[in-house]
Amino acid sequence: MTTAETFYRVATDTGGTFTDFVVFDEHANDYTIMKVPSTPDDPSRAVVDGLEALCARGIRPDRIRVFMHGTTVGTNALLEERGARTGLAITAGFRGIYETMEQSRPFGPAVFDLGYTKPAMLVPQSRTVEVPERVTFTGDVRVELTDEAIGEAVAALEAAGVDAVAICFLFSFMNTDHENRLAEALRRAHPEWFVTTSADLLPQLREYYRLSTTVINAYVSPVLANYVARLSDELDARSVAVARRFTMQSNGGSAPFGKTAERGVSTILSGPAGGVTAAIGLGEITGRDNIITFDMGGTSCDVALVRHGIALVSDHNTVDGRHLAVPMLDINTVSAGGGTIARVDDGGGLRVGPRSAGAVPGPAAYGHGGTEATVTDADVVLGYLNPAWLLDGDLPVDAAAAHRAIDRVAEGLGVSTLRAADGIVRVVNIKMAEAIRAISTERGFDLREFCLIPFGGAGPLHACQIAIDLGIPTVVVPATPGATSALGLLMSDVRHDFVRSLLSPLAELDPATANKLFDEMATAARAQLSSEGFSEEQTTLEYFLDMRYAGQGYENAVRVERLPLGAQDLARYRQVFDEVHRQFHGHAAPDQPVEVVSYRTVATGELPDVRLARMHAVDTPVEDAIIATRTAYFPVVSKEPIDVDVYARKRLRPGHRFDGPAIVEQYDATTVVCPEQTVAVDEFGNLIITGTLA
Repeated sequence: MTTAETFYRVATDTGGTFTDFVVFDEHANDYTIMKVPSTPDDPSRAVVDGLEALCARGIRPDRIRVFMHGTTVGTNALLEERGARTGLAITAGFRGIYETMEQSRPFGPAVFDLGYTKPAMLVPQSRTVEVPERVTFTGDVRVELTDEAIGEAVAALEAAGVDAVAICFLFSFMNTDHENRLAEALRRAHPEWFVTTSADLLPQLREYYRLSTTVINAYVSPVLANYVARLSDELDARSVAVARRFTMQSNGGSAPFGKTAERGVSTILSGPAGGVTAAIGLGEITGRDNIITFDMGGTSCDVALVRHGIALVSDHNTVDGRHLAVPMLDINTVSAGGGTIARVDDGGGLRVGPRSAGAVPGPAAYGHGGTEATVTDADVVLGYLNPAWLLDGDLPVDAAAAHRAIDRVAEGLGVSTLRAADGIVRVVNIKMAEAIRAISTERGFDLREFCLIPFGGAGPLHACQIAIDLGIPTVVVPATPGATSALGLLMSDVRHDFVRSLLSPLAELDPATANKLFDEMATAARAQLSSEGFSEEQTTLEYFLDMRYAGQGYENAVRVERLPLGAQDLARYRQVFDEVHRQFHGHAAPDQPVEVVSYRTVATGELPDVRLARMHAVDTPVEDAIIATRTAYFPVVSKEPIDVDVYARKRLRPGHRFDGPAIVEQYDATTVVCPEQTVAVDEFGNLIITGTLA
């Protein structure tokens, strides 16, 4: 119950099937979790439903003073092509940049796809306006932007019936005047339009990537802004965290609600980023800094690699074939979740995904009208999931419906229901294992040096077998796997990224020029964080130089340890760049000239830490945690289902150990421990699973 001293921090993560809540009690230094069904038509309704449920538990909304949110609204708007009707203003003569893209098909399976087509343009040529203006690569004006040209551009966009406008002129990052003047004219003429400029959003080299990112921002931001406004109204009505509301960004940090609406492109991986942040925090307290995160939910599986406690971040990313050049955690996503649908194709082969049953109607086992076989239904048939209920009884399970759904797949394959279910799980496991290989072994990392941290509602169900298949020696299952991403939101600090491009040979770079650029970004960063309520003591700035060998088409970031820079510092960072290039690409060229392409500043506003409480060890036997015996299928032991012990997670305490095969049930997830694996419970309640490797 709420006391006079009790304040809360609440994090909510909207997913495809469930919306997760984590409520952190600042007085007790403890947290609780809760799940409510997602509402895909309007995700804010699920958030409001969760707040009402918290009220029913005695938590007063006005005692919530920090509200963190991970959202898929921007992601879904992009993937489902349901963004704003967007127009594009571009330098005359360059309207083909967006349609041409990179002129070639992407890497991966598309290389061999004879029927490959590029993704549809979010802004067609009919809503693209060529503006007579021109700035050179040095920032000099070659063709002046006239008032007449501005008026014609405004009229053309009005005729196109747009709701949002992206402005991307050639070399505008060197001279922002033309973009700013057009943006001001558009806002005066149509205050209701969302207008974004590339010079403000992404002032850096590479015309197509800057253009694509600006278009995506204009496309998704109005949708996200409407959502944030609705949610803000609901939070205002309940006096929830009036001063501190944040949205998770793709870069692993959060941003205030107001900034969310301006830079929707920064939230494309909002939800998955929270899970990576939580895994890093978990790695810190367990002494593990080489981690593979494995987030399997209802519709997708997200995996990421953490090396020496630092998650890989990329500033050139692709989402559904569309390119973004904003910093994002390097997360690999595949369509593999509990709701992923299995079917038999025309050739009699088993296919699992990419379609998902989602939250509505969901798997057949959930009893909400779903009839198609899903991974969750296969897990029920195999005995891995409770055949009667999930979520501590809040979600009844219709095991008969799950069997009927798998039966139809089995008939198409000509095999037994058990073999069909096992086949579905094997196929989806292979797909997720391939996603892990893509971010690890294919980049030269040895998986034997990593541990696997599974979370999401379905992650612990499949993680142990995948670890065996990939040769990962240790699996660490968090105390609340189903809400780990939401917990990560509470662990994240506010982060803003600043970038400025200025191409110059390193040997000719005047340190004063570099120091001036860094000083300008630092001033803007401090002002930004100060306006958001962060003191100088709560502000941290990091600096990076994006460098490349002369003529290369890509850069690597080199951390700048201190400012101001001197000539000797630049010479030393030249050597550091060689080592960074060797680490990431396998070779270096110390005798080749190096260029500095861009300057970056990462500004962090530090929020109070969320410290996970240690659990008290008990001397009760581990057998007291066994609540049932269930038949489950482990083909390495028997061709028929065998009896296995089912443990209650809430009864497991530090010091408890037991061997697989076994099943561990808790409110938000189920963990399946494979034969010849051993489970130990650590002081934070994590399950440390080790055992035989393939």
